[in-house]
Amino acid sequence: MLLPFRLARLTALCALSLSAGHALAAESTPDDSSKWAINDPDRFAVHGQATYVWQHDLSFHSPYSGPNSLSGKSTTSYSVTTTLDLGMRLWQGAEVHINPEMALGQPFSGLHGLAGFTNGELAKTAGPDPTLYRARAFFRQTVGLGGGTEDQEAEMNQFAGPVDKRRLVVTAGNFSVLDVFDSVTYAHDPRTQFLNWSFLTHGAFDYAADARGYTWGAALEYYDGDWAYRIGRFIQPEESNGLPLDTRIGRHYGDVFEVERSHTLAGQPGKLRVMLFRNRTNMARYNDALALGQSTGSAPDVSLTRRDNTKVGVGIGGEQQINDDIGVFARASWADGKTETYAFTEIDRSVSFGTIVKGSKWGRSEDTVGLAAAINMLSPDHRRYLQQGGVGVFLGDGKLNYAPEQIVEAFYSFQAAKHLWISADVQWIRNPGYNADRGPAVFFGTRLHTEF
Repeated sequence: MLLPFRLARLTALCALSLSAGHALAAESTPDDSSKWAINDPDRFAVHGQATYVWQHDLSFHSPYSGPNSLSGKSTTSYSVTTTLDLGMRLWQGAEVHINPEMALGQPFSGLHGLAGFTNGELAKTAGPDPTLYRARAFFRQTVGLGGGTEDQEAEMNQFAGPVDKRRLVVTAGNFSVLDVFDSVTYAHDPRTQFLNWSFLTHGAFDYAADARGYTWGAALEYYDGDWAYRIGRFIQPEESNGLPLDTRIGRHYGDVFEVERSHTLAGQPGKLRVMLFRNRTNMARYNDALALGQSTGSAPDVSLTRRDNTKVGVGIGGEQQINDDIGVFARASWADGKTETYAFTEIDRSVSFGTIVKGSKWGRSEDTVGLAAAINMLSPDHRRYLQQGGVGVFLGDGKLNYAPEQIVEAFYSFQAAKHLWISADVQWIRNPGYNADRGPAVFFGTRLHTEF
């Protein structure tokens, strides 16, 4: 797919905003163009990963169910993903990355009946047949502005090397919003950390993405010592949680702004973040669907009342290293909840917190233990919609005895070989799908992860 014209124009504007800083950096930096010679081995990078997740849930109390309920019977689920990162440096500070990816899987109950789903590796389009697609294809330009340097480690979609503490970074193309925003060290990656969706990012962050979690857009970041500022605009799917994307970025979009402050507490590093988001797209308001249902004597249906609407939300989070082996995190998020969930999951308010512990104390420095909890909630409008028989993209028990969805997850990741980790995972979910009449549900899982 070619980069849409409107997105190309946005990318050009971001690039122009960097030109002044780039010129200043060029004047003060010695010529090292030979560093980027075509035969330089540091010019290219190849990384890869493969992850398999198997989960089994126990049967639970389920006196009734609807079209989008989690089955009360004991069932199994699995997912497989493999990703390749092909990176190339173009010139000083510029790089491109392409990620071909393959995925297959089988979700619990057709990916219905939960807000905090149990496996962040399962795409909304998951099926039993392997599907190959392009996950990412993006350009990144980093412009150093001085202030000293800090080291950047090599990893997926990132080259190693020193970067200026004061710098501008523009990223444009096909990638995930979560590649740039809300990158919490201890709860961000379901391939190595917590699996539940509630811990991937702010639960109420309805970030722009297709059904696989990727989109097109552009983000501009400015780092200045302990402060970081990020802003981005991304395209939305054509319909709620769909795969095709709407390229009309001037009309339908997701905007994100984030401020990050690094600090030191008791000699240990930490970060605080505040994030705002705004979505503008063709989505229904719950009150409109409720009014139409009352006038026709039928269950409310968001698919009948869609038009251009706006959703706004905020997320506050932090992370703190306690010592070399222990880190903690916490997030709290809120969305107005007046419109249907469009690209993430059916959460309007959420609080989550947890910890990651390395195994150094018992001689397993590459092992990790994780424990986290989340409480997910619905807005009053969203709650009334489900109580009156409405069906969302993920939820719909036919009726609802509302209670917050409560999640606890624990895992142990064991390094079995140099590039292989095996994890045991357990999740306990009270009031699945916000329904106090159902559950609690318990899920046991195993994860195999390798990377190079």
